[in-house]
Amino acid sequence: MKFVKQKDQMDCGPACLSMITSFYGKKYGLEYLRKNSFITREGVSLLGIVEAANAIGLESFAAKISINELLAEQEEFPVILHWNQNHFVVLYKISKNRYSKKRTFYIADPAHGLIKLREETFKKSWITDEKDGILLFLQPSELFFNLIPPKNDDLDLKYILGYLKPYRKQISYMFILILSGSVLTLIFPFLTQNLIDKGVNKKDLNFISIILLSQLLVFLGSIIIDIIRNWLMLFMGTKISITIISSFLKKILELPIFFFETKLMGDFNQRIQDNERIEYFLTSQSLLTFFSIITFSVFFGVLWYYDFLILAVYLLLTIVSVSWSFYWLKKRRILDYLKFQQRSENQDSIFEIINGVTEMKINQFEDFKRNEWEIIQKKLFEINIKILKLDQIQMSGFDFLNQIKNIVVTFLAATLVVKGKMTLGELLSVSYIVGQLNSPVSQLVSFFRSLQDAKLSLERLNEVQNHETEEKKDHRQLCFVRSENSAIFLKNVSFQYEGTKSPYVLKDINFIIPEGKITAIVGSSGSGKTTLMKLLLKFYETTEGDVLFNSENIKNLSPKNLRENCGVVMQDGFIFSDTIERNIVCGDRKINMERLENAAKVANIKHFIDSLPLGYKTKIGASGNGMSGGQKQRILIARAIYKDPHYIFFDEATSALDAENEKNIHNNLQKFFRGKTVLIIAHRLSTVKNADQIIVLKNGQVSEIGNHEQLVKNKADYFKLVKNQLELGN
Repeated sequence: MKFVKQKDQMDCGPACLSMITSFYGKKYGLEYLRKNSFITREGVSLLGIVEAANAIGLESFAAKISINELLAEQEEFPVILHWNQNHFVVLYKISKNRYSKKRTFYIADPAHGLIKLREETFKKSWITDEKDGILLFLQPSELFFNLIPPKNDDLDLKYILGYLKPYRKQISYMFILILSGSVLTLIFPFLTQNLIDKGVNKKDLNFISIILLSQLLVFLGSIIIDIIRNWLMLFMGTKISITIISSFLKKILELPIFFFETKLMGDFNQRIQDNERIEYFLTSQSLLTFFSIITFSVFFGVLWYYDFLILAVYLLLTIVSVSWSFYWLKKRRILDYLKFQQRSENQDSIFEIINGVTEMKINQFEDFKRNEWEIIQKKLFEINIKILKLDQIQMSGFDFLNQIKNIVVTFLAATLVVKGKMTLGELLSVSYIVGQLNSPVSQLVSFFRSLQDAKLSLERLNEVQNHETEEKKDHRQLCFVRSENSAIFLKNVSFQYEGTKSPYVLKDINFIIPEGKITAIVGSSGSGKTTLMKLLLKFYETTEGDVLFNSENIKNLSPKNLRENCGVVMQDGFIFSDTIERNIVCGDRKINMERLENAAKVANIKHFIDSLPLGYKTKIGASGNGMSGGQKQRILIARAIYKDPHYIFFDEATSALDAENEKNIHNNLQKFFRGKTVLIIAHRLSTVKNADQIIVLKNGQVSEIGNHEQLVKNKADYFKLVKNQLELGN
């Protein structure tokens, strides 16, 4: 079974499933399994893992069993265990000590690697009550062996080096500079040999002066070359870093909304910070290693010229020291994944503390959250200790073997001098050459270590490349030609968030949103109103049924074009850290001041903006800090109005407003709504009673449709909502 690390905090379920498939000879990527597991920001459920297993032909059976029953089922291993009530791991083996009779449980934990546990420790993490724990048995069916896993593009060195292609000119300059530096370095051993043999031995001060002056000039030349090279590296490094992050951001902004709902903030931040390692590899390690190989080749030839036996011994011991380093590099790979996870959790924790400071102070939550952060730091510290220990073992062993190599080579050279087969100058020259050869060898080890880091970072950054973008080439634009089909039709629409076995959020929805009319949707919390609006905006696709815009199925429409023609105010609308003007106008390069002024008037926020010293140019804090809930909501309404769209979708757009502001905005909107197709989700009677059509949702289904007067006469669900609101109002 191949161990698979989780790349994000919520990936443990798909990672476990990927390990199980590898045990049966198939390689399924995390992204494919994530999608079929219906993973959310809260993680993955056992039901989601079952859904993904069934999709790839694995027959599954979930059970709650005792430790003795687990021991009797070892032939069914590997199995997935529910671990510590919030995680999934793979149990792949149980062994029993021949003498002590104690059992050892072998666990593959996607977040921590391969671990061995004693029975007492195992029970603490697996058993959920007094004696039982939850596990999932998985066995391959015929379908599993017939299915072909989707191909994942593995990143190789060629792909990574592709980022250097636009900088051929700068690389050519660097090639010339470093080649010149190598030639200058090559002069040193011959200068040293001549200094001793022809200068010191012959007591020729003039010759010694010339040699030392030559060494000084060569040294100055090397310094100048290094300065120019560092400037070139800074230029290339900055450009490459921008390219990598920009392509990452461009790609994720093209992905559907559900992708963001499966990720935590720390996962994104950590991926973006990964670019530093990629930049370091491309600008420092890759180029330096390439030119170090040239230097190595040159000095290799020179050492061969002096003595082949010394060269052979040097090569043999170099191979041993490099092999030692490579062995430990493999172990370091797993620790790097674990460090990524903990740093991601750390960033999430800090983000939550900073953004939730008000609620924390109100509810005396500070100490608890700070202690949570300290636990994360402790885990991060433990991983850093493991990495440091591994690095010390690797580097100490490498340096020790190198020192042995230097001593052996020096001994051989000294022996040749004693026997008269080599001059003293040649001995010093050989010592210098060996020192110069060690540098490229160390550089090679650093290169592969940096390559491993860069590859891991690029795998995380480029993970999004396997996602399908929202926008497809065959998507069509909205058509607004008036006809009998000019409306939004919902036909037998059903929706589930977490797969076919999860509860329905919407079930068998059938109604029409007439063109140019106002439609209101009401219902108690959790009835599916907001989800319905997100389906109309193509944030999600229906599980069953169809949504039609003017007889065109929404599945065939361009999401971008659809949203361009929609003015939307969501419950959790976002205020950007920018000017009021830019928050209303958003993406328009050229601002239409007439439309901006009108939007502010209709949203009843112009008086507030005019009272500010900088007016529309006033900058708002992050997420609207310093503004009231009502002011934020009016900016969001102004944003929707400024677009002057064909469709208006309001989800509790006036819930934070006082009665006077709501009345003024409601009156202003009536004129703006003329000729537009409007959908309003609201609880307040004043907002919906004048709608042309009111749809009542109850438990994800349509319970009533009609206007205010009709529904009140029916004395059903709408009547109860109105009655309760009036009673609360009194």
